[in-house]
Amino acid sequence: MVSDETRTFKIGSEENRAEKVIRLAYVAMNEKGYNPVHQLVGYLLSGDPAYITSHLDARSKIRKVERDELLEELVRTYLNNLEKKN
Repeated sequence: MVSDETRTFKIGSEENRAEKVIRLAYVAMNEKGYNPVHQLVGYLLSGDPAYITSHLDARSKIRKVERDELLEELVRTYLNNLEKKN
C-alpha cells in the first residue's frame, strides 16, 4: 500500500544520538583494525549487527538507533561539508 502521508523526521536529540553512535562505532572499529566505512555500509545495507564490533559496546548501542536515522545523519553531515567547501 502506498501512502500519501508526509513523513517527518525527529530533530534534535535524535540527531545527536545518531552522531554519537556513529562516532563510537567508528572509534571501536578503528581500534579493532576494521575498516569503519566498509563495516558501516555492510550494517546499513543488511541490518546484520555482526558488521559492528562489540568492542566499546558499539554493537548494542548502534542497534538502539534506527538505520534510517543513521543514514539521515550521514547524508546531513556529508551535505553540510559540501556546503562549507562552496
